[in-house]
Amino acid sequence: MWTRFTPAPNVIRMMGEKDRARAEMAAAGLPVIPGSPGIVPDQATARDVAAEIGFPLIIKASEGGGGRGMRVVHAKRELVRAFQTARAESEQAFGSPNVYIERFIEHPRHIEFQVLGDRHGNVLHLGERECSIQRRHQKLLEESPSVAIDPEVRASTGRQVAEALSKLGYSSAGTVEFLLDSTGKLYFIEMNARIQVEHPVTEMVTGVDLVKSQIRLAAGERLDEVVGPVEFRGHAIECRINAEDSETFVPSPGRITAFRVPGGPGIRVDTAVYADAVVPPYYDSLVAKLIAHGRDRAEAIARMQCALDGFVVEGIKTTIPLQKRILADPRFVAGNFDTHFLDRPAAADASA
Repeated sequence: MWTRFTPAPNVIRMMGEKDRARAEMAAAGLPVIPGSPGIVPDQATARDVAAEIGFPLIIKASEGGGGRGMRVVHAKRELVRAFQTARAESEQAFGSPNVYIERFIEHPRHIEFQVLGDRHGNVLHLGERECSIQRRHQKLLEESPSVAIDPEVRASTGRQVAEALSKLGYSSAGTVEFLLDSTGKLYFIEMNARIQVEHPVTEMVTGVDLVKSQIRLAAGERLDEVVGPVEFRGHAIECRINAEDSETFVPSPGRITAFRVPGGPGIRVDTAVYADAVVPPYYDSLVAKLIAHGRDRAEAIARMQCALDGFVVEGIKTTIPLQKRILADPRFVAGNFDTHFLDRPAAADASA
């Protein structure tokens, strides 16, 4: 019988309150974006924080996620309305009006470090994932490793993350998320105390089964018994195949009339759907995860392109056409992108 939860409830609660997580991780030594020291309770405090950190800034729901309860403010005249709107949206979406404020990084990359911890105080990082290809704050394509992170930064940041979480007594799988600014500096933004959709990317480059590992760690096994030495091998890319129109992102629920997954060297497909399955309109639009692994990034891209060409989903619209265009975009191939990649028309039209 298990003697405790993993992660511990108090740690899950702390990481779910993003302003508190930010303060705790800063105290543990991780760099954070300049901002309010905690919850911003009223408009007067919001004005004071804005005067201190300057514009642009971003207001975030303390218990938020998925882009809800977030407002970017570029000028003083926008502050009060944005503050009120963010609080109202946070209340409606999460049952709490609490928000905090950070300086807004204009063209960041979204980098996240995968961690595993045991119940004996040991925490290990498994490298980073690049999650900058997203729309409406929802990830569309992820890869590991990031072309923007060199081995020295990977090692030093991973060590900082592991040490910080060890101090907090973290156990099980988790993801520590950062924004990377144009100068190459990483800032902690939040932690997800759970397994994430994009976990297969890390599994493909490390050979570590994260789901199996977190079950064994929850049962009380030691990290070195579960994982052992980690070796990073090659490059992996994941495309989230969503039931959405690839031009408008309007959901496309309905019956799947034909479904055929690709195969071949380095290809993995995680899915629960099949021909004649029905995609309902009530839940997440994710249909499948397509992962490609190669000896290097170029091979991973080439294998993903072939796999997308061979992925057949009929009866509903999917994001496959958009993902094909992204993989063919010269800026993506060169690794020259940030979280606003899809906001720029050239990204969608590059191979048209």
